[in-house]
Amino acid sequence: MMRVEVNPALLRWARERARLPLNKLANRFPKLPEWEAGKAQPTLKQLESFADATAAPLGYLFLAQPPDEPLPIPDFRTLRDGPLRRPSANLLDTIYDLQRRQAWLREERIEAGHDRLAFVGSATRQAAPAKVAGAIRERLGIVADWAEFVGTWSDALRWLRECSEAAGITVVINGVVGNNTHRKLDPDEFRGFVLPDDYAPFIFVNGADSKAAQMFTVAHELAHLWIGQPAIFDLEGLQPAPDPGERFCNAVAAEFLVPQAELRKAWRDVAGNQQRFAALARRFKVSEIVAARRALDAGLIGRDDFFDFYDAYRKREKRRADEREGGGNFYATQNYRVGRHFAQAVGRAVKEGRLLYGDAYRLTGLSGATFDNYIAAAIEPAARR
Repeated sequence: MMRVEVNPALLRWARERARLPLNKLANRFPKLPEWEAGKAQPTLKQLESFADATAAPLGYLFLAQPPDEPLPIPDFRTLRDGPLRRPSANLLDTIYDLQRRQAWLREERIEAGHDRLAFVGSATRQAAPAKVAGAIRERLGIVADWAEFVGTWSDALRWLRECSEAAGITVVINGVVGNNTHRKLDPDEFRGFVLPDDYAPFIFVNGADSKAAQMFTVAHELAHLWIGQPAIFDLEGLQPAPDPGERFCNAVAAEFLVPQAELRKAWRDVAGNQQRFAALARRFKVSEIVAARRALDAGLIGRDDFFDFYDAYRKREKRRADEREGGGNFYATQNYRVGRHFAQAVGRAVKEGRLLYGDAYRLTGLSGATFDNYIAAAIEPAARR
């Protein structure tokens, strides 16, 4: 049986890039410890299976040394215990996928005669965060206390996404790579990212995060669009990376979701309540941590009060799973994973013969009857309007 000579460092690179521990992969590839130690070599068939299991391009495993794969957008994730880890295969593939969608949609909108989106890059970091937050609300057509009148976090997130898409912003919310449920995204690696463009801006939100956290991610990335800065972020411990743009976007997001004037009004009703941050979180549809942080920023509580609550909250969160999108209608889920407005554009291009089905399948991650059924469901509401 012919063996393939592979640099053991490339096998370790592929495994670590996929965020898979050695013992987990060794269940499927019993000889993997020996391969990584250089004591044995895999067959070509085994190497192909290994590449598939680690989502690594097979050709990369024949290189002399592991490749350098820098993130294609600025990285504003916060440092924890040292240098940032290399980006995972799941993160890289998700960014590449949205870049392909954006490139296609940009060209599609230009050819269709769409106007540039003037709000992209319309603000500077020297502007008052409250003013930029107000400009975002005005462009999205929402009022300062909008979240108070929405029933749940899921409803609020859906409304915010729909308002953003109506303004020309494609918002993708997904907890896996494409539709591959075996490739789950890790909120500890990233919360979301944004790809500004004056014709086809995209926001990606890690759907494996809690709904309340997703709300803050959308608001944070909207702020990035207004200053025209691409970025990926995680916001570990509510502390942004040491970058002026990140701090500015945090301040805008906080004011957008929890306007200080509205917070002070609400505080009068909850100040004496032991569950005051939970009450604020329900009212503004944010996490309790964001509510507490806003209270600290407004001078309503002290730093000791905030960090005592923060520590207790983190311990409590470790004991329960974050709220996630569960089950539901497959085609409704695609509105989050693909975006209804994006799907409508793809559907029209296919129908008019300007886009091949194979290209449409690659853009949406759907194929065959599944693609046809979803596109029909996505286009029907637009046709009725």
